[in-house]
Amino acid sequence: MAYYFEEPAHTFGEYLLVPGYSSDKCIPANVSLQTPLVKFKKGEEPKIKLNVPMTSAIMQAVSNDTMAIALAKEGGVSFIFGSQSIESQAEMVTRVKNYKSGFVNSDSNIKPTTTLGEILELKDKTGHSTMAVTDDGTATGKLVGIVTSRDYRITRMTLDAQAKDFMTPFAKLIYADAETTNLSQANDMIWDNKLNMLPLIDKNQRLRYMVFRKDYTDNKENKLELIDCKKRYVVGAGINTRDYAQRVPALLKAGADVLCIDSSEGFSEWQSITLKYIHENFGEDIKVGAGNVVDAEGFRFLAEAGADFIKVGIGGGSICITRETKGIGRGQATAVIDVARARDEYFRETGIYIPICSDGGIVHDYHMTLALAMGSDFMMLGRYFSRFDESPTNKVRINGTYYKEYWGEGSNRARNWQRYDMGGDKKLSFEEGVDSYVPYAGPLKDNVGLALSKMRSTMCNCGALSIKEFQEKAKLTLVSSTSIVEGGSHDVILKDQFSHE
Repeated sequence: MAYYFEEPAHTFGEYLLVPGYSSDKCIPANVSLQTPLVKFKKGEEPKIKLNVPMTSAIMQAVSNDTMAIALAKEGGVSFIFGSQSIESQAEMVTRVKNYKSGFVNSDSNIKPTTTLGEILELKDKTGHSTMAVTDDGTATGKLVGIVTSRDYRITRMTLDAQAKDFMTPFAKLIYADAETTNLSQANDMIWDNKLNMLPLIDKNQRLRYMVFRKDYTDNKENKLELIDCKKRYVVGAGINTRDYAQRVPALLKAGADVLCIDSSEGFSEWQSITLKYIHENFGEDIKVGAGNVVDAEGFRFLAEAGADFIKVGIGGGSICITRETKGIGRGQATAVIDVARARDEYFRETGIYIPICSDGGIVHDYHMTLALAMGSDFMMLGRYFSRFDESPTNKVRINGTYYKEYWGEGSNRARNWQRYDMGGDKKLSFEEGVDSYVPYAGPLKDNVGLALSKMRSTMCNCGALSIKEFQEKAKLTLVSSTSIVEGGSHDVILKDQFSHE
């Protein structure tokens, strides 16, 4: 006989938080949203922490290198979509890792004989206006000068003019010793000498690094930015259970900090096989998330298979139609609560804490806060991030209103058969996602900042200054359909419903 869960499954929209006592220390500025991304042992620190509990979904319409950079600046992580060639995905990872670093390896290099025309072509290609002039044109050649846009803004300069005739020569450069200068000292030299860039060279005058003023400025503006030990942005990448033997080494070589198996349903031997292969061949230090599951049994399976974090949720995404096509899934709130209990039980038994990620079911900003209260360590968001400037889709205007395109990985447009395949042909048998539009919302920074402000404020209302404390103190109540209506504006006529003459 089939097993029946006694309680109905609920969504985030069916719950509210009941306020708790808040002391005079409970102000939003004191709230920390730092949270573990990967598993760790009791008494130890996780290898990777998020500064905000947000990751972007492994989707063509959401997570590319542009999104990854923007989200890392705010303290979260993007998982670059895997439904593309291995080469193009690895290139996206590389672009994120090379975007910003305290000590940058020069990637726009020219020879003294390089012409102005060639310099302008290189600038158009890379977007870099500062170029190192080395004797052999390589990133590690002997530094003989620097070219910036100021050097060739000269009336009547022809395109065949050579760099040696207008560059700033080495004798006039301010530089530092690559062996003895740390980042703080380099930044001091930049500010003291009003520089935009400081080259660092070795004892043979060979170029080693470049430190830019803009990187220092970005660091001050983005205090929660998520960076690795080399001051590069942290980035994740999605993988599947089919070509992992080829895809994983390419992504690791490109610099991916964390991987995640992208699948519609994670309670599968395919995921166990994939996790085992990665850890046996690349070591336990390689962090790999798995999922998705919706109950304690699914969590336990992936935990024992070696998952470093576990995604929760099936069928709750705004573009997902798995529930209506296959009848599989569970209300997102109930799934999170059940899996969170299993995680805590596993931690008590083993001393190993495996973070869980709520994936799907977020309609309003406050749903994120509810997900945290119910036990999620962080969220994975698709529709939310797809609305922003930084998502890789087109912005279109329909009837005077701007939208962004948004489609699911299970749609015919994405054709991501790898996340649904069960050993059959390399094609989608039927769709489990739709092709749609979402209202355009502007830049990521503004929207994420607002959502996090709401989150911090709510946590203060519950007397919590950290996510862990929030989960311990939160009081949740189911609400009736009438109460849901009561929670919004009602029995009034909103002013914006009237036209103004």
